[in-house]
Amino acid sequence: MYIIAGLGNPTSQYEKTRHNAGFDAIDILADRYNIKVDTLKFKALCGTGIIGGKKVVLVKPQTFMNLSGEAIGAIANFYKVDVKSEVIVLYDDISLDIGRLRARRKGSAGGHNGIKSIISHLGTEEFLRIKIGVGEKPAQYDLADYVLGRFTPSERKVFEEGLKKSADGVETILTQGIDACMNSIN
Repeated sequence: MYIIAGLGNPTSQYEKTRHNAGFDAIDILADRYNIKVDTLKFKALCGTGIIGGKKVVLVKPQTFMNLSGEAIGAIANFYKVDVKSEVIVLYDDISLDIGRLRARRKGSAGGHNGIKSIISHLGTEEFLRIKIGVGEKPAQYDLADYVLGRFTPSERKVFEEGLKKSADGVETILTQGIDACMNSIN
């Protein structure tokens, strides 16, 4: 069983914002594999299915970004998964150009409050992740305003290509492992 969690903020107010990159990636996986992510449990919208021959739970925490670890920790504990190899988190990263990806097997939070919460609740920095680039914050912008803002139409097109590749990256992790994913998208 794999837990595949996309980070974001619930409610329509935050749809299509930079900070909801993880939710958008989960939506692509759900569409590709006909998995309904509509069951509310563990403070998250969840859906189970099969990707790459592996049983998965797609997760969109409903706790707001800064408390994402509450949902992911509870789900990982319930399913008794190996956190280091069976939890995959997808989330926005302002240090990467729009649509660029970076896969990692572990790492610090790097200032991302959702990841800080997950590290706290899982008790480790060792879990698989795919960072989705949303572009660097312009100097005159407040960070919160920037990540809660939306892309221009041309930026959105580039971003959506990155989202598709992030879903491909998840599929690669499930079928060939994290090293193959890192080789293909980093």
